[in-house]
Amino acid sequence: MDGRDWSLFLQPYEQAVEELKVKFKTMRMELKLREAYAPIEFVTGRVKRVSSILEKARRLGVASDQLDTGIEDIAGIRIMCQFVDDIRRVAELIRNRKDLQLVYEKDYITNFKDSGYRSYHMIVKYPVQTALGSMDVLAEIQIRTLAMNFWATIEHSLHYKFKESLPDEVRIRLKKAAEAAFQLDTEMTSIRKEILDAQTEFEEQSNVVSRVLNGIQDLYFYHRIREAAQFQMKFNELFEHEDYAGLSGLAVDINQSIAKAKKHSTNE
Repeated sequence: MDGRDWSLFLQPYEQAVEELKVKFKTMRMELKLREAYAPIEFVTGRVKRVSSILEKARRLGVASDQLDTGIEDIAGIRIMCQFVDDIRRVAELIRNRKDLQLVYEKDYITNFKDSGYRSYHMIVKYPVQTALGSMDVLAEIQIRTLAMNFWATIEHSLHYKFKESLPDEVRIRLKKAAEAAFQLDTEMTSIRKEILDAQTEFEEQSNVVSRVLNGIQDLYFYHRIREAAQFQMKFNELFEHEDYAGLSGLAVDINQSIAKAKKHSTNE
């Protein structure tokens, strides 16, 4: 067993994972504000376990004093997308970032593995600020669809159980499952517009409901009890009939009432 202080060794990697997660989540929010759609569904990250680092170093023949350069995925970020096309967009956005340096890429979507594994990998060099100064940390960014991630998670669990020696029957069934997952991604891409339209409509409906209810609460704040109660009754009626056009109009009326309430409050 390596006698180093592993907590100290892994600390920069933990810092890199946390910072990159925040940055990619922020990128998701900004894209959603700018374009009303973000190619990123969600972001996760992890630091490799010590046992996994040592096992991979043994398998690859990496010396113990070269772990920081020989093992490229000690810090790992996973970005999930809805559609295969989104993966290309996210990869391009990462290439254009100035706060990290792209080392190389592996396209396991076009050139998928024999097992059926599909994903897009980017190895990056990311600078973290430590107590002793700046330090470049290697990190692996995996970009994949939800279907690809589901399959890869199951495959990883089975490899762990069978110690890299999957029975032939399991291997064959996994490969068939990988093809099925890819067909699902292909089918979802073919109806992408319909899916996005439905998601946008749902979000708009949710937003108008929130605007109306928040507006009613604001009227209570300004002691417009009667108006608030009337608007609440109107909301209940419109919501019961799923009349979102009517709710949009109600939101406008409530905003006008709030503006009057604010003006009256200022003049008092």
